[in-house]
Amino acid sequence: MKVKDVMTPRVIRVGPEEPAAVAARMLARYNVGALPVCDENGKICGMVTDRDIVLRCVAGDRDPEKVRVRHIMTGRVVTVNEEMSLTDAAEKMAREQVRRLPVERQGRLCGMLSLGDLATTPQCAMEAAEVFSQICTGISSR
Repeated sequence: MKVKDVMTPRVIRVGPEEPAAVAARMLARYNVGALPVCDENGKICGMVTDRDIVLRCVAGDRDPEKVRVRHIMTGRVVTVNEEMSLTDAAEKMAREQVRRLPVERQGRLCGMLSLGDLATTPQCAMEAAEVFSQICTGISSR
């Protein structure tokens, strides 16, 4: 099976010039913990999490209405191609210690693959359990 077979195709995203407050409201509204940050062409330029907003904005006593997402996002984003095998994607999750991977098609965001997507795919249940175990114990093969 390939990533495109189990990924979530509709992804909520945020632009790098949006205020952190907008990203926070989107995280709350859609009940997600992370948003891909994409430019106007759909190219992924970062990820922003609820933790990024708290630690890099609110805890620093910065105004979330004024701070731009690009200033608080994580710029190094690990992605996968939609044609990658699920086994390879699971290995990448474990190696990089991430629970979700933005999925690209021709350099643009086209979906999101989460540990939950793997766990609910019967053919990948063992891989998902192994990835989860490695993430929880902090084991990485980097």
